[in-house]
Amino acid sequence: MRTWDLIRRTLRHHGGDAAFAVVLLLALIGGGARALSGLPALATVLVPPGLLAAEANDEPLGSNVTLKVSASIAPSPFAPEVLEPVEGHDFPDWLSHSAGDREIAARLAPPPIAPRHAPEIAIVIDDLGTDAVETRRAIALPAAVNLSFLPYPDTTPDFAREALRAGHQILVHVPMEPDSADNPGPNALTTGLGTEEIVRRLDWALSRVPGYSGINNHMGSRFTADRAALVPVVETLADKHVFFLDSRTTPSTVVVPLARSFGVASAGRDVFLDDEQMVGAVDRQIAALEARAREQGVAIGIGHPHAVTMAALGVWTKQAAARGFILIPVSTAIRLKTERDNS
Repeated sequence: MRTWDLIRRTLRHHGGDAAFAVVLLLALIGGGARALSGLPALATVLVPPGLLAAEANDEPLGSNVTLKVSASIAPSPFAPEVLEPVEGHDFPDWLSHSAGDREIAARLAPPPIAPRHAPEIAIVIDDLGTDAVETRRAIALPAAVNLSFLPYPDTTPDFAREALRAGHQILVHVPMEPDSADNPGPNALTTGLGTEEIVRRLDWALSRVPGYSGINNHMGSRFTADRAALVPVVETLADKHVFFLDSRTTPSTVVVPLARSFGVASAGRDVFLDDEQMVGAVDRQIAALEARAREQGVAIGIGHPHAVTMAALGVWTKQAAARGFILIPVSTAIRLKTERDNS
C-alpha cells in the first residue's frame, strides 16, 4: 500500500482526493486485477523521480550527518534556535537580520566608547562688597560664576542676598593674617589669637554673608600656613558643613590636607586671573586656566572685580561652551578635585 499512498499524496498535491478516486476507478474498470500489478508503473509516471527511493529507505537521511563543533566555544546565548555555533560558518541570515534580533545585535556589538567629558571650570570673584559698582558688575555675570563677599562692608548683607537671588553660589571672603604688613581688614583671623577669639571672629564673618556655602581666605599667607591656628577654623566649618576654598596665597599653606582630615571639603585654586591688571595679561591667565582644566579635567580660577577682569570674563563666559568648557559651582569643583586626588 506504500505505492498507493505515494500516488494519493502526489495527486492530492495536484488536485486532491477526488483525482485519486477517478484514477483508481478507471484502473479497476479497465484492467481489473491487472491494474493492481501495474500500479508500480503508474507510480513511476505520477510520482516525482527519487521520491519512491527516498520513501523506501527506512533509515532517516540525516542520521549519518555530523558537524564539527569547537569545544572551546562558550555556550551559545542563542539557544534553542542555535545550540552551538558551527566552526567555520557564520550565523544564518534569518538569525542575523530578523526583526527581533536587537538583543542579538546588542550582544555581538562591541561596547560603546564613552564620550570624553568636557573640562570643567569654576570661577570665583572675591573682594566683593566694598565697591557698589564693581560688585553689581560681578553679580551681572552668569549665575555659574561664584561670588565671595568680604564680611565687614556695611553693604555686604544686601549684596549677598541680591547675588543669591541671581543664582550665584556665595562664599565668605574671610580676612586672615598675611606675612606682609598689609592690613587684611577688621576682625581678621591672626595667629596670635586664642581659640575662642578665632571662633568668635569666624562666626561673626559668617553671620555677615547670607546664603553662604563656604569660605575662602582673604590674604592669609601667614595664617593658612599655621596648623594650630587653623584647627579651630576647620572644626567650626565641619560643624556647619561648609567648604574651605584655599586661595593659596602661600606655597606653605596647609589648608587642604588639614581641612580634609576634619571632614571639610577643600581644594586649592589653580590660577589667579588678574594679579597683573592688563587686558593681555588677564587673557593669558584665562588661557592658562583653560589649559589646566584640559590637563586635569577641572580647574578653579580666582579673580577680582577690576574693570579689566569683568570685561574679559563678560566675553569669555559667553564663549566658554563653544570653546568646550563647562562652568560649574566651586563646591562641585572642590568635590571633583577631591575625587581625583583620592583616585
